[in-house]
Amino acid sequence: MMKKSTKVIAMMMIGIFLCMLDTTVMNIALPAIQTGLNTDLTHLSWALNIYTVLFASLAIPLGRLADVWGRGRMYLIGLGLFGIGSLTSGLSLSVGLLITGRAIQSIGAAIVFPASMTIGIQSVALSRRTGVIASLGVMQGLAAALGPTIGGAVTQFWGWRGIFLINVPLVAVALCGCIAWLSWRHPSHGQAKLDLGGSALVMTTLLALTLVLVKGNDWGWTSRIVLSLGVTSALTLIAFVWMEAHVSAPMVPLALFKDRQFNCAALATVLSGVFMVGLLVLMPSFFTKVQSKTELMAAIMITPASMMIFIFSPISGFLLAKLGARRVIFSGSLAMATGYGVLSLMSPSQYWQFALAALLVGAGYGTIIGPITVLAAGDFTGELLTASQSVIGVFRQIGTSLAVAIFVSALAANLTTAKTQIRTYATTTVTTLSIPKKAKRDTLRVVDHQLATEQTAQMVHEPITAAKARRLVAANYMQVLKARSLQSAPVRIKAQIHQLVAQKVHSQVKHTNQRIRTAASAIKAKTKIELTAAFMRPYQVAWPFTLLLMMTTWCFAGRERKSGKPS
Repeated sequence: MMKKSTKVIAMMMIGIFLCMLDTTVMNIALPAIQTGLNTDLTHLSWALNIYTVLFASLAIPLGRLADVWGRGRMYLIGLGLFGIGSLTSGLSLSVGLLITGRAIQSIGAAIVFPASMTIGIQSVALSRRTGVIASLGVMQGLAAALGPTIGGAVTQFWGWRGIFLINVPLVAVALCGCIAWLSWRHPSHGQAKLDLGGSALVMTTLLALTLVLVKGNDWGWTSRIVLSLGVTSALTLIAFVWMEAHVSAPMVPLALFKDRQFNCAALATVLSGVFMVGLLVLMPSFFTKVQSKTELMAAIMITPASMMIFIFSPISGFLLAKLGARRVIFSGSLAMATGYGVLSLMSPSQYWQFALAALLVGAGYGTIIGPITVLAAGDFTGELLTASQSVIGVFRQIGTSLAVAIFVSALAANLTTAKTQIRTYATTTVTTLSIPKKAKRDTLRVVDHQLATEQTAQMVHEPITAAKARRLVAANYMQVLKARSLQSAPVRIKAQIHQLVAQKVHSQVKHTNQRIRTAASAIKAKTKIELTAAFMRPYQVAWPFTLLLMMTTWCFAGRERKSGKPS
């Protein structure tokens, strides 16, 4: 029969899976949600960003609240909130209600994530601890990586509401399991109390920082609001560190940052998250917008990365004890760096080349994510263990936010340049055509519309349809009759004139459409080249920076010391 601790860990895995899945599951469904709620992307982006912003800013204080009030109780509250938020999001009829549902989800996730790590770790004996930490860490990385795949599949078959509603039965299972198997005895903390000043400062710091990262591109990196938020984040961080050094019950014990392995794990968490999410955030859009794939096909095309995380995460946890942190994390970093090398040099039209890059990046991330979760926990116990998981969870969200900020901002700038070049090329190509001026204007109007709406994969248009041709025949026929004063001519003469006019017009239409088709094909080819370059350039620029991830390897202790200092 399954042990009680194993059942508890399974419930914690469900909680972690839900929290991390919803950081990425919504991305690929944005076009469907935009259509379904009849809203614009600017408002809809808040439904995406509110989850990251609140999750990152509330995880530490709510993790500390769980220490004081009881992790089991808080975990149930967190699960309940997450379920209510999921149901609200799935049934929302307006973007405002969707944002509200996502906000409730994120508050629940900020409770569930740190509590699930701590409850799972403390449910087993010390001898089994490393394996449990690695398993919970694997679930974090795998859920985030599977988000686009699951989002694409669910959206394709059940609609965008399904990506939220599928959470509800999982929450119900976890709630029932937790009620049955969690221990409700909470150790006394005597006069333990919340560090309210520290809570306010850390929430302000993280709220300002994540707002800068997720909205900097939209608001402008040098705008007054972004610069003000940046300064606010820096000042409140300084004040927070000073306060935590002087209070008796700090929100984040600074002793965490005296542990070398914890610091290295935090740095590796951020950097590996940046490069992993960088792959997931751009390529689905590339496949749908540039290569005209469906959301489901785009999701399937990036699954090699998720598959390798699933395979390599448990292997790396086993190798950590055999080889030590330095060798294992170096192997993962090297695989990710090689994957980015393939991304920067590949021909995107050859899917096997992207698949190879995804396999390498996924294998590298899977090799890193298990060990750094173990190393972040070190030998901490009690409140230090909870704090370590809350802080690492925040660093994971910062890595995700950084990836979105860096890669999406770079892509936005590249797309602006690409669209300018496409418009210039289209203008030059169409202007030189020996076709009527109106046909030129119509063709360029279509190009402008397709660029504005990013329907760039189609970029082919015949401005003179059969209906237009008939109208041209009628107009030209009337002009000829009027010019030659033949309005009163016999029907037979008019029929002959109409036939001659029709032959001439159809010949001109055929000639014009052939020229436009040739020009449209050239514009489409140019568009694909420019947009492909716009999507690939961020990976080319990022490739050298993967060396930073490889350099973190040397921060970790060698094989002779694999864990942090006892708390």
